[in-house]
Amino acid sequence: MLGSAAQNVIALSDAVLLYHKGEVEFAAMGFAGVFYITVAAIGFSFSRGGQIMIARRMGEVQQGAVGHIFHTMLLFELALATLMWAFMRYGTAWFFQFFLEHSPQIYEKSLEYIHYRSFGVFFSYAGVALISLYTGIARPGIILATTLLLAIVNLVLNYGLIFGHFGLPAMGIGGSGLASSIAEGIAFVFFGIFMLFDKNTKPMNIFTLPSFDLTLMIKQLRISLPVVAQAAAGQGSWVFFFGMVENLGERALAVSNLARTVYLLLSIPLWGFSTGVNTLVSNLIGQNKLDMVLTAAWKTGKLCWAVTMMVAVPVLLFPEKLLYPLLGKEDMSLIGEAQPVFYFLLGLLSFSTFGAVLMNALSGTGATWFGLKLQALCVAAYLGYVFVITHFTSLGLIWVWSAEVVYWALMIGIGLVYLRSEKWHGMRF
Repeated sequence: MLGSAAQNVIALSDAVLLYHKGEVEFAAMGFAGVFYITVAAIGFSFSRGGQIMIARRMGEVQQGAVGHIFHTMLLFELALATLMWAFMRYGTAWFFQFFLEHSPQIYEKSLEYIHYRSFGVFFSYAGVALISLYTGIARPGIILATTLLLAIVNLVLNYGLIFGHFGLPAMGIGGSGLASSIAEGIAFVFFGIFMLFDKNTKPMNIFTLPSFDLTLMIKQLRISLPVVAQAAAGQGSWVFFFGMVENLGERALAVSNLARTVYLLLSIPLWGFSTGVNTLVSNLIGQNKLDMVLTAAWKTGKLCWAVTMMVAVPVLLFPEKLLYPLLGKEDMSLIGEAQPVFYFLLGLLSFSTFGAVLMNALSGTGATWFGLKLQALCVAAYLGYVFVITHFTSLGLIWVWSAEVVYWALMIGIGLVYLRSEKWHGMRF
């Protein structure tokens, strides 16, 4: 769960400490953090093609083919990271103007964060290749250890570089971005050292000399591109969401960022179970057990919902008590204003847990192009709903957040119909 939500863990610790720094920094983190998570999600999604192929080969008992798939995935991720770094360094000043034209302070703070955060994209993209390898071969233990190290280092460096402790300069929101980039680099080195001493991967030819294989890369891209587009649309819609909320004022933006921070925390089981079902489904198909796919997806969704609710119910019903250790300060009015949204999140999580699991089960079958079409339909409905609520009504913040329910309800309904059909049965790669 933690491994597949690495960027959420980073964004959570960044947001919590910037909450104590100031409301402008916290609001800026809401926008800039979502933007970077979208960038990270693109790299993660490109690795899904490799992960699905690795899981399929493991199900077919072809371990020797795993290393070559991994090398192809890693080389592509590094090339993509270079392009993304260039965009974040030289294109965000222009891009952010479209969303933050009414809030110059938030605009400047967002650019400051991305300036330092952009360096982490190389470690992030290379890291998701490692995560996809170990998820595909169903050995996620090292992923947990690496993510815990990432979270701890990020938290310590954030505290030092935001507020100027441990002899470090007080850099504010820029320090938060730098801390996260350094933490990703340390976690990547740790993961790489573990791989060097991992004897279990020897039959998979992980440490043979990498070679560029255009044919294999195209196969991975055919699976991954729709998943990338889904992630860009899904996570990118959050950028649009915060851009629209900014029209309601900086206070509404801060309240929404607080709600998003809590939502990220409570979504950690969702990310873990979703990634797990992706591998499980592909492995089952590799074993020619197609009749078990929908059963596996449904059971995973129920388990994901149960684990999520165990944490979500007390946190969302009693936020002033359970969130105080993280977000407590003299002025607790922000938590009070966010309370109606917290109540709403309880219902939203019921939709999102099942929706995310079903979508990843669908990706595991290889039907990623259908998933893209479904995502496009749901995002179009979502964005249209948010635009109408923010520009043509005065219904308030809770109605803006209700767009999430519209999105996931459509996703679940159509996704279930497709998985119950047999249209995906003949997909091989």
